[in-house]
Amino acid sequence: MRGKILIVDDEPAIRAMLGLSLREAGYECLEAEDTTQAQAQIVADPPDLILLDWMLPGVSGVEFARRLRRERLTRDIPIIMLTARTEEEDKVRGLDTGADDYITKPFSTRELAARIKALLRRAAPHSTDLPVESGGLTLDPASHRVHAGKRAIELGPTEFRLLHFFMTHPERVHSRERLLNDVWGNNVYVEERTIDVHIRRLRKALTASGHDRLVQTVRGAGYRFSSQDY
Repeated sequence: MRGKILIVDDEPAIRAMLGLSLREAGYECLEAEDTTQAQAQIVADPPDLILLDWMLPGVSGVEFARRLRRERLTRDIPIIMLTARTEEEDKVRGLDTGADDYITKPFSTRELAARIKALLRRAAPHSTDLPVESGGLTLDPASHRVHAGKRAIELGPTEFRLLHFFMTHPERVHSRERLLNDVWGNNVYVEERTIDVHIRRLRKALTASGHDRLVQTVRGAGYRFSSQDY
């Protein structure tokens, strides 16, 4: 099996379609029709990735994603939001909740499988990676921990990878295209606008320790990680 996927959608036909497609691709699938069932599934058998519908009865998928990102058990589980909403502000809102990716209905199951594969690959731990220190921050890829002195900084999986890249490539200007290729990987369906959302979330996480200033915007060029003021 390639991984365990939790499908959270209130439409049985969609759950059945996704389950069939993903099982054929080699994934193990769990299902839930609302957030109550999803929470019970997660506690009983934590998945490797969650497909989460935006519109759910009771607690919405958007609110549930926020809850998942606040809990230690689930904060590092990749989340893909499924929705019929196509406006850019809706995409940004979905990503702001803590989701790692966003796909609009109707979608190709091949495209979804490609996104799932990419997210699981990026979320896999790299125990051989050595800790890195830069700008007063310490990042340990093996334990997925970031510290500013003794202060622990909580990051989602995408923000963690983004910070790791910045810390290992400081004092350079990185275009959005470069970040897409090096952090998200080639052949991943991510819009450049998505990078700005994750940069904003990274800065927010670093604000309490005063390290948000290290992630600098270079107008017209991209982003830079630097302890110097330009």
